[in-house]
Amino acid sequence: MDATPAASLANRVALVTAAGRGIGRATAKALAAAGALVVVTDLEQAPAMKVARDIEAAGGRAEAFPLDVADEAAVVATVRRIAANHGGIDILVNNAGIGKRTASEGMSTADWNRVMEVNLTGSFRCAREAARSMLQKGRGAIVNVASVMGLTGGGLYPNPAYHASKAALVNWTRALAVEWAGRGVRVNAVAPGYVATAYVRKIFEAPEHRARILARQVMGRLVEPEEVAAAVAFLASDAASAITGITLPVDGGWSAG
Repeated sequence: MDATPAASLANRVALVTAAGRGIGRATAKALAAAGALVVVTDLEQAPAMKVARDIEAAGGRAEAFPLDVADEAAVVATVRRIAANHGGIDILVNNAGIGKRTASEGMSTADWNRVMEVNLTGSFRCAREAARSMLQKGRGAIVNVASVMGLTGGGLYPNPAYHASKAALVNWTRALAVEWAGRGVRVNAVAPGYVATAYVRKIFEAPEHRARILARQVMGRLVEPEEVAAAVAFLASDAASAITGITLPVDGGWSAG
């Protein structure tokens, strides 16, 4: 049986946060390649516009807006703008996230709150607003970008607020999936490991970090952004129509090792 039609995202409107680079950029391109009209958002407008132009150059459809998920008014206004232009949102990818590499005993409450505001509360805001049209239509898909660090307590260095926020995102994914399953909205997450973004590649250049990552990464390499994007696109599609409430590790075997 050909699974391609079920994976098609034709006639869907997708919103991807923090899509100007890395996993977000790869995800926006993957959703567009599957047929979705993708609204590319990022804290900075220039990278978002570049991704949208790349999508259009490849024959896809895209728009670009600046968006800070920590700004509630901006989230509300952006989602309303999309709804006015396109009749609502069918797919939401909550990709925006930050970390703070500070040991717990030295972390300020302000730094802790900032990570939670972006990673957890920002995702909640976007889901709440996007779901208004999804619940009205009786269909929709939300994919949260968590992290393997939300499934484990370790890592290369202390990053406690990031660990806590991503773990909360995993369980909030379950809770939201249960809440909205009967109303046609599926909610899932992916948990990337060490992905070959510009930031991680820089970390990977340090011999001690490289050795520690590869010792745990049973596939012996970094995960590519496009590999995470493929998992997101699958969970957003009708090919995953019976899947909700899961967190899918895309980590090269980190969580299995």
